[in-house]
Amino acid sequence: MHGHGYTQPVKQPPSPGYLVSMRVLFVTLSVLTCGFLTWVMLLRLAVVTRRSVDWGLFVAVLAVDILSIVLIGTEPGEEIHTPGGYTGLALLLITLVAVIAYYIAADVRHFQQQRYGGYAPTPTPGYGYPQQTSSPFTATTVPQTAPPQTTPPPPPARIDQVRAELDELSDYLRRHDGNGGAGHQGGT
Repeated sequence: MHGHGYTQPVKQPPSPGYLVSMRVLFVTLSVLTCGFLTWVMLLRLAVVTRRSVDWGLFVAVLAVDILSIVLIGTEPGEEIHTPGGYTGLALLLITLVAVIAYYIAADVRHFQQQRYGGYAPTPTPGYGYPQQTSSPFTATTVPQTAPPQTTPPPPPARIDQVRAELDELSDYLRRHDGNGGAGHQGGT
């Protein structure tokens, strides 16, 4: 009578093809604009993940891009000749490379966690036995437990009933076939 209530519908992550095309689109947009639109990748990431770290990185990269534009824009003429212009260009290109690496890694990690519930799929080498994972890079290890048994064994009363029915059938067949080897009634 008293259940757990209504379950929340599980939102399925987008298809892998869609995710790859979005990543390619945003990285291409940033590269083709020579790094002026790197903040767009982090805006998408912040909207998708809703993490405060990603929102903070979005604001920081937007500020660095604006600073780069100001430094490059203060150059007299069309070519870069001053240290400020080179600094702006270096900031733009370094930010581009760093943001592309972070964006792809964070986007892949987010959708992998969404798809697999925080755990990456791993093969199960020993079914039913707890596996101990030891890695020098993890602070704690959690032993895995055996999965719960899905079907309970049949109760003894059912086994006795089946046994009795089989004995009855066996007796019937012996009586039926014991008529001098005739094998079948009313036959040929």
